[in-house]
Formats: sequence, C-alpha cells, structure tokens
Amino acid sequence: MHLEFRHLRTIKAIYEEGGLARAADRLHITQSALSHQVKGLEDQAGVELFVRRSKPLKLSAAGMRLLALAEEVLPRVEALEAEFRGIEDGTSGRLHIAMECHACFDWLFPVLNQFRKAWPEIDVDIRQRLAFGALPALEREEVDLVISSDPDTIAGVTFVPLFDYAPMCVMAAKHPLAAKPYVDAEDFRDQTLITYPMDRARLDVFKELLTPAGVEPATVRQVELTDVILMLVAAGRGISVLPDWVMRDIRSHPDYAVRPLTATGVTRRMYAGVRVDDATKPYMAHVLRIAKTEAVKLQRG
Repeated sequence: MHLEFRHLRTIKAIYEEGGLARAADRLHITQSALSHQVKGLEDQAGVELFVRRSKPLKLSAAGMRLLALAEEVLPRVEALEAEFRGIEDGTSGRLHIAMECHACFDWLFPVLNQFRKAWPEIDVDIRQRLAFGALPALEREEVDLVISSDPDTIAGVTFVPLFDYAPMCVMAAKHPLAAKPYVDAEDFRDQTLITYPMDRARLDVFKELLTPAGVEPATVRQVELTDVILMLVAAGRGISVLPDWVMRDIRSHPDYAVRPLTATGVTRRMYAGVRVDDATKPYMAHVLRIAKTEAVKLQRG
C-alpha cells in the first residue's frame, strides 16, 4: 500500500466534515476527484475505509486506524512545514549559545533581551553544559553560536570579531602587589590565583602570561561565579585576572586595586563563532550587531 500525506489529509477531512461534498470544498478539489482518490486508496488497502450509506459518513475500523495515524502524523508535518517556511523567510529558527567566557553572562543577557523582542519566534537557549566543548558542539550543530576568545581553524565555521578587552589583575587594596603600577609573571609565583573552572589553555592569565614565562602560582583555586571571586579577592584570599569590563565598577572601590598585566598591558579579542551557512541569516546578523553595540556600552559603563 502506497500511503501519502494527501491520503491522511483526505481521511481526516471527510471524518471532520461528515461527507464528501464538504470535505472536497475544504481540500479545494472536486467531489468527483475526491471520490476517485478514496476508491483508489481502498483498492490499494484491499478494505473499505468508510461505512457506505451512513449519514454522516462514518469511518470503518480500517478507516479509524488511518484517522489515528493522520491525527498523530499531520500536526508534526504541519509544524515542520511551518518551521521550514520560517527558516526560509528568516522569521524563525534556532539560536543555541555556548560560551567559553564565564564573565560574558553580564554582557550577554542584555543582548538576548533585545534580541527576543525583535525575533520572538527564534528558539533561544544557553547551553552551559557545553561550555567546555563549545567549538566541537558548534561543528556537530548542537549549538549555533559560540562566544570565544580563542578562534580556531574549523571547516565551515567563521569567527566574527566582537570587541577587544584587556585582562586585568585584581587584588585587595592592601595587597603588597597594589603598590606596583603593573604585575608581571613573577608576581604570581607565590600567590593564590583564583580562576574560573576552565582549562588553563583557555584562561587569559595562563595563555598570555604565566605559561610562556614558565611560572606556576603557589595555589590555583577555581570558582564558578564572578561575584564570589571578587568577594574572595576583597577578603585577601587570593588575586585574580578578569576582563576589564568586569572591573568597571570596582576600579574606584576602596576594597580593590586593579593593575594591568605587564608594563605594556595585554589585549585580547572576543569572537562569535558561527557556521558559515548561518552567518548570513537575518536573525544571526542582527544578534551579532546587538552584541557589538552592547559590548561598547558595557566597556564605557
């Protein structure tokens, strides 16, 4: 038996309309064409699908089984068709995000609030559990946007520059290092360094300063939340290196001292990694524009 979606739509329409004439009007075909379609389907199935001479027209047992299938399958088909139409005209889609930047949440939330108002049909989600394998997840299409300061050469993926930032060392105001105009690698050797729970290769302080100099801090303590890191720093429990925008509000706070890394400072760039096929979608282009705008606002305070 060769069953098509139009057959399921026919069965459903006849059942709901109670007769061939009204069902034909609903399906925008002639009653003769609809009768021919039903007879052809019955010939294929080898059973009658309707109880003849019943008013309204009733389904046979075999017809009811087809109706059950239609009611299960057709809504899913129609939802998928609607999704494809939305993707084609750029009004719907998916924006699942993974971040290799723990400090980016404060910057990202205003971006997504604006984005949702402009694109309410887009499925937006932050996939926190994929933070440690964000770029492979982007390749596997588990996420659609990765925020990272470490672009890589990946086939089918492009990295869009978002903004530059400076990793800065933050310490308690009374810490001995606060007397220096800047800190260098050797200053970390006897310190407790408080970091986000990330691989060292992804942390600015190791990648840009400590690893090239061959310096290992006395202790490395990993903390998930930025506010907790700053609380520990203020209590003299260690020092940390965070993006400059995170410390925008504490530069003048009496409990903290903020110093650049090295005499010349260190500058890093944040990128949005997206699949090449997605980069030109209207909603993706829009969220990237908002991201750049919000980054400037954040850095300027």
